[in-house]
Amino acid sequence: MPKQKTHKGAKARFKVTGTGKLRRRQQGMNHLKAAKSSRRKRRLTGETEVAKADTKEVKRMLGR
Repeated sequence: MPKQKTHKGAKARFKVTGTGKLRRRQQGMNHLKAAKSSRRKRRLTGETEVAKADTKEVKRMLGR
C-alpha cells in the first residue's frame, strides 16, 4: 500500500508544537488592512490554536 502524502497546503498553513498541538495564523491579515484599526491588526498578529473540531482533519492532512 502506498504511503500517505502530506497535503502541501496544510503543511504551509499549520505548525505542530512540541507537545503535539496544532497552531495556525489568524484570519483577516492578508489584505484590506487600511480599513482595519491598528488595535485590530495588533490583535490579529501571532498564532492561535486550531479548533478542536478541526484537529482530526488537519492531523490527517499532515500525515500524523
